[in-house]
Amino acid sequence: MTTVITPRGKQGALLIAGILTIATTLRVTFTGAAPLLDAIRADYGLSTAQTGMLTTLPLLAFALVSPLAAGVARRVGMERSLFAAMLLICLGVAVRSLPSPAWLFIGTAIIGCGIALGNVLLPGILKRDFPGQVAKLTGAYSLTMGAAAALGSALVVPVATMGAGWHGALLTLMVFPLLAVLLWLPQLKHQEVANLTASPVTHGRGIWRSALAWQLTLFLGINSLIYYVVIGWLPAILISYGYSEAGAGSLHGLLQLATASPGILVPLILHRLRDHRGIAVIIALLCAMSAAGFVLCPEQAVLWTLMFGFGSGGTMILGLTFIGLRARSAHQAAALSGMAQSVGYLLAACGPPLMGKIHDVTGTWHSPLFACAGLSVVMALAGAFAARDREKKH
Repeated sequence: MTTVITPRGKQGALLIAGILTIATTLRVTFTGAAPLLDAIRADYGLSTAQTGMLTTLPLLAFALVSPLAAGVARRVGMERSLFAAMLLICLGVAVRSLPSPAWLFIGTAIIGCGIALGNVLLPGILKRDFPGQVAKLTGAYSLTMGAAAALGSALVVPVATMGAGWHGALLTLMVFPLLAVLLWLPQLKHQEVANLTASPVTHGRGIWRSALAWQLTLFLGINSLIYYVVIGWLPAILISYGYSEAGAGSLHGLLQLATASPGILVPLILHRLRDHRGIAVIIALLCAMSAAGFVLCPEQAVLWTLMFGFGSGGTMILGLTFIGLRARSAHQAAALSGMAQSVGYLLAACGPPLMGKIHDVTGTWHSPLFACAGLSVVMALAGAFAARDREKKH
């Protein structure tokens, strides 16, 4: 039996503030490095493949750590696990900024481990403490996450050029996890008040045998794959179509802002719909249309960027909301989240280098983009099944 304790008043507001500040750290400390990759590569003399590892390493950490997160939370508690995640991200940001290529890669991997814990556990804590507001708060933290990522991408280059260099610019991103640590401190003394669940059963291996769990995993996993392909290669894609570096960089920031926008609209729409299958299919197909649009009509790149960002961000919000709605307990939500994100980020880690290789072989971005469009159609089908109104039974 699950004991649900809903925080109220000042305690509830402080908990929501802590959740939202944690959300700010879960993308910006990773994607904020993307605008500086050329400077990093030039400074350390890295190859393209080595530079690409700065994108792949966190994704591999996500895939490896995500299945462990629910077990960690069961042993030490949700609050302490999320606090540890923020400390790991702070440590990773500091280590990554040290003047050595080895520390750059080690720090990046540490950041990935911290983000993985936060990614998996936030849906569980929403299920536990705010079971009636899962969609609304999932949208709020997704919006916060995307907005922080856009802000970080916009600020790191100016900070670097003002004299801080890329090391200093990356170090400034520590403000996000430090603020999260400070705002999460009060939650540590409430650890004994609201445990994940009164019973640790029904969470482990049964998740991996569930058809619904695999439908959710494909829905979120394919979205992760295509998102990291586009977020990683969009500047190169746009430059190949004749855009300037500055223009490509602006659209890269616009993409991250667009992924945040569904956090406002999608929860409002979900609240009014009894059947979520239609919205899951439509939003996933936006990704397919936009990926094909970059090939067929590249002069409308602003439109395709906005459409892809809205589709990918909306798919993520839907997937995370479905985890909260379909799970029977907070602990099961964390286990389901861990499975979906583990498989999803493993796919995502393979995506950018695979699509880059296809580009190298074919000489164009047509095939990778059409592949993303085709995968988005599969994602829409998975979403149609995952959106059915039923709970995971075991």
